[in-house]
Amino acid sequence: MGSSILRWLGRLMLGAVLVALLIVGGTAVRVWQVARIDDHSTADAIVVLGAAQYSGTPSSVFEARLEQAASLYREGVAPTVITVGGKQIGDEYTEAASGKNYLTDEGIPADDIIAVEQGADTLGSIEAVHDEMAARNLSSAVLVSDPWHSLRTRTMARDAGIEAWTAPTRQGPAVFTRESQLHGIARETAALLWYQITHSSADFSYTAGQ
Repeated sequence: MGSSILRWLGRLMLGAVLVALLIVGGTAVRVWQVARIDDHSTADAIVVLGAAQYSGTPSSVFEARLEQAASLYREGVAPTVITVGGKQIGDEYTEAASGKNYLTDEGIPADDIIAVEQGADTLGSIEAVHDEMAARNLSSAVLVSDPWHSLRTRTMARDAGIEAWTAPTRQGPAVFTRESQLHGIARETAALLWYQITHSSADFSYTAGQ
């Protein structure tokens, strides 16, 4: 009797492990698939997700995103660019402000850039963008971030009520090496699963370079 119960428990545990592996593996594949999407359909706004900045100078990760946003703007994908992101304690600039300054230096009219200086993580940034867009009667957005970040940002944006698709950057440390690509997929798989379970953000640290 006892041995049959142990066998049943063992099979149950094995089944649970297999299901968990399938869920994690399936999510990782989906992160990879959406990372390959580069949709330049016209939208109300181009939304650039913030990243680290140093005294107003975007990090290489952030710069790659901003360059992609500038390219989309010049292509005519949207008439407005939204930069988003707050600041860390001790920072002089927000990510949104440093992003706007960078884009104006690139020749994009300041009046066509909205700096949403809120958001300490992806979810907070998306919610702040939604509120700003709603106030301006904007409903659709092409999201610019790193490829591996695309699925999570798109999922959060759509959950917030934004009609969203993605056109990620194809340059910068997030895509330079096989190591950074694998790290990005693993990180975003974990972060997306956490969001789906808790509906809260988990922005794990980026270690493949800034």
